[in-house]
Amino acid sequence: MTAFTVALVLVVAAAGLLRWRRPAWYWLAFGVTLAALRVLVRYRSVMDACGLTVPPARWRISLARATNRPIPEPRPPRIRRLRPTRTGLVLRLKLRPGQDVFDIAAASDRLRHSFSMFGVTSREVRSGVVEVRMTGYDVLKRVQMPAETETRAMRVPVALREDGSVHYRDYRAIPHALTLGATESGKSVYQRNLVVGLAPLDVALVGIDCKQGVELFPLARRFSALADSPDTAAELLDALVARMADVYRLIRTQQRITVDVPDAEIAADIWDLPDELRPTPVVVLVDEVAELALYATKEEERRRDRIITALVRLAQLGRAAGIYLEICGQRFGSELGKGITMLRAQLTGRTAHRLNDETSANMAFGDIAPDAVLAAIQIPAELRGLAIAGDASGGWHRIRAPHTSLRQAVNLCNRYADRTPDLPELAPFRPTTGTATELVPSAKASPATA
Repeated sequence: MTAFTVALVLVVAAAGLLRWRRPAWYWLAFGVTLAALRVLVRYRSVMDACGLTVPPARWRISLARATNRPIPEPRPPRIRRLRPTRTGLVLRLKLRPGQDVFDIAAASDRLRHSFSMFGVTSREVRSGVVEVRMTGYDVLKRVQMPAETETRAMRVPVALREDGSVHYRDYRAIPHALTLGATESGKSVYQRNLVVGLAPLDVALVGIDCKQGVELFPLARRFSALADSPDTAAELLDALVARMADVYRLIRTQQRITVDVPDAEIAADIWDLPDELRPTPVVVLVDEVAELALYATKEEERRRDRIITALVRLAQLGRAAGIYLEICGQRFGSELGKGITMLRAQLTGRTAHRLNDETSANMAFGDIAPDAVLAAIQIPAELRGLAIAGDASGGWHRIRAPHTSLRQAVNLCNRYADRTPDLPELAPFRPTTGTATELVPSAKASPATA
């Protein structure tokens, strides 16, 4: 008996230590079994207490009365599947007649308390079927991406969602995106994860970093073009607009519009072209958009209008030509001048880290998900990397990117430097990768090298 007591104390102590220091290990070792039992045992009573049951059918009540049996109890949604994951449980429910997916969503917080889980979210799989994802611990406190993620063309994993699933940046589905975040909010780390995810793919990376290149130029070996000033950025964007026009001419010549060609084979963008003819897709990363929109003189105002016009054109027309925008900034508001709200309207994806003002949050989510505005301005300063991600569908999630140091990003970009395509239109902006003093675009040579 003494040995059993000692073993039990050791097991409890080990479980407590794991729960404190390694919550993921605790969940896989102990938590998942306890949580599954807790859900199955409490399910009917919890659903009844949360108002997620429906009265029995009339024929069942009539049958019970006719046979002098007890009246059947209210029925909760039927459990179709209970699946454990590395971060929680996935419960698939079949709704009863008269129930709605919004009933489950409205009761998410009560379900979280009743089942003693860390978080509960729900989504509709199809008509009458709801998937409830429950997390057993705070997966965003120490982000650990899964060892294996789904790989697809122009789709990269960049962060982890609060329900334990992977947040992907899918350029085919959401071609252009806006990323906002105050200083020390984790925006640069999120951007590094984008570059790290894109580096192994067959894609050209184009960067505009008006902070003299301190963020993007260390990654220069994987970039086909870089600009470190508004003047160079204006020329680079004009070159991208010219490339877009050339790609559209190529698509037009290869559309194969004849009566004997099926509709599915008619080319409308670069992805409908044969592999040997398909131009390389381009992802344009703008590190600080406000620096491109500010001006103090008439000449700078003309340059600013030229830059914003080019960005709007790329946002409106670039998808079919395989040109995708990642607009990043600390501040994004209508005071940046004309064309800014037009540009925002074309940026389907929205990601907001901690923001210093409500106006930027409204610019990010006010037109697509008003509920996300309050969540974006409530992110605490100590949780760097925590962000709100949404899109034009109105849905939003809390996400957090894994910490990727600049050295890790540089090493990976150097490893895949051989995958950097040479684009003739962007050749004048190809960064040199010698000494630190040479890391300037060659489009405008410095006096020392001229």
